[in-house]
Amino acid sequence: MDRRQMIATTGATALGLGLGQFSRPFPTAWAAGPAGAKRKILFFTRSQGFEHSVIARKEGELGFAEKILIDLGKAHGFDVTATKDGRIFTPENIAQFDAFFFYTTGDLTAPGGDNQPPMSTAGKAALLAAIHDGKGFVGSHCGSDTFHSPGVDRFEHAGDKLDPYAAMLGGEFIHHGVQQKAVMTVTDHKFPGFADLPASFTLLEEWYSLKDFAKDLHVLLVQGTKGMIGDVYQRPDYPATWARKHGKGRVFYTSMGHREDVWTNPMFQNILLGGLSWAAGNVEADVTPNLVSLGIDITALPKGPAKKS
Repeated sequence: MDRRQMIATTGATALGLGLGQFSRPFPTAWAAGPAGAKRKILFFTRSQGFEHSVIARKEGELGFAEKILIDLGKAHGFDVTATKDGRIFTPENIAQFDAFFFYTTGDLTAPGGDNQPPMSTAGKAALLAAIHDGKGFVGSHCGSDTFHSPGVDRFEHAGDKLDPYAAMLGGEFIHHGVQQKAVMTVTDHKFPGFADLPASFTLLEEWYSLKDFAKDLHVLLVQGTKGMIGDVYQRPDYPATWARKHGKGRVFYTSMGHREDVWTNPMFQNILLGGLSWAAGNVEADVTPNLVSLGIDITALPKGPAKKS
């Protein structure tokens, strides 16, 4: 199967989520690249584990988030290819994209989940190598619930067993509680897409509790845990959105993105567009590690379920 056939069979052509369906205009955080350069983004949405409703496809139609990102690309001048077919990860195909956006779950080299073709282990290695050599990467929400470190309890640090994907991303999903309102504190208004954000904001979302944070994170949003319901949030405040360099590559992650009303929220779209434009190399940003200056303890973990004796 060649690339054209692969994309056709996975429904990567936008089936339409008209701009007029939104009550507010699209954000403008996307920074255009060099003159004449139209960035190409691969939006990968395979679920080897649980499939989120925002990327579920029905009757061959693209998922909700896929349609939104494609329409954002149309509005701002970048191309989005949306696929669940892991066979796309070959060195030849990888070379054609400027950045990769993952909204995924599980071991993407294994079968199961949505029954889409898995990527090969060589494909995973090729992707990570390409990011290290200069490609961009963006992850949203369950992008951290992907390639969990093998043989490690979710409520323990992985140490030297950390999966190379999680090491590239800069953090790994532990668990989440019930959807609830929580406070996000903005730590850098100079990063693309963050200029118009308030000092802090409250949002109803499915919040991820995370661990194994890379020491070189440039934290952009901090998860406020005070008053949150659920054992997984009984911990000090921790990073929820960040940017980091992975070799020559640029990596951006945000834990937000579970709910449809988050995907249609201009604030969230602005954050994504800023992260994408930085990851794709369109705009520069200071991503100096700031965990220490923010006083964030990355060794802290929530208390896990009681273990059977």
